[in-house]
Amino acid sequence: MENFRLDYYFENMNSFAFKEVFNNATYPWEALNNINSFLDELVVKPNKKENYGETGEFVSIEGNYIIGEGTKIHSNVSIEGPVIIGKNCTIQSGALIRPGCIIGDNCVVGHSCEVKHSIVQNKAKVQSFTFIGDSIIGKSTRVGSGTILANRRFDQGNITIKMNGEKFDVGTDFFGAIIGDNTRLGANSTTLPGSFIGKYTWILPNVQVRGFVPSEKRIFPVQQTRIEDNEVIELK
Repeated sequence: MENFRLDYYFENMNSFAFKEVFNNATYPWEALNNINSFLDELVVKPNKKENYGETGEFVSIEGNYIIGEGTKIHSNVSIEGPVIIGKNCTIQSGALIRPGCIIGDNCVVGHSCEVKHSIVQNKAKVQSFTFIGDSIIGKSTRVGSGTILANRRFDQGNITIKMNGEKFDVGTDFFGAIIGDNTRLGANSTTLPGSFIGKYTWILPNVQVRGFVPSEKRIFPVQQTRIEDNEVIELK
């Protein structure tokens, strides 16, 4: 179980702007389970709707939320509370922030990103056209454009992980990826539900990840191509 503990992936959770979401959690799925109760106490019950940042044109913000000072929300962004967005963040045009998101300080959510029920720690950047679902992103981690952190199995069954050769049920059918501190996911990479990637690891573009990837590794794609003769066709 050591490789599935929160402290394997995140070096200093006390530096996270909203570190209390990790209280009493040893494993990542426990922290994800804390999100709703954490937001309920902090923004839903007090009925907070506080935006201390700058908001562009045609921005839709619904439900309960706290948006920190210095944060810039570009045009055509949709935010569905309850959510918390920290200080000095950039939420680029067309992004969709769905309920249950906790985004730390100095983060970037790129153009046309979708983030759902996830924890994004300080200084992380999630680039354009990505999907982040039911996941935890470490501090200073980079998620490249077009990357998908898939969060549900085709058969809609509970997510399982392999430990010591045996399957362990994490107790939920929605579970994306755990991405450690200072890790990079290249453009158009994909993680299958229940993926764990250690800190300081690089996943190069177009790689599909499943299961456990240790810290301080570099994962390359293996690609084969085939060349055949083609007939001459005048295109319309």
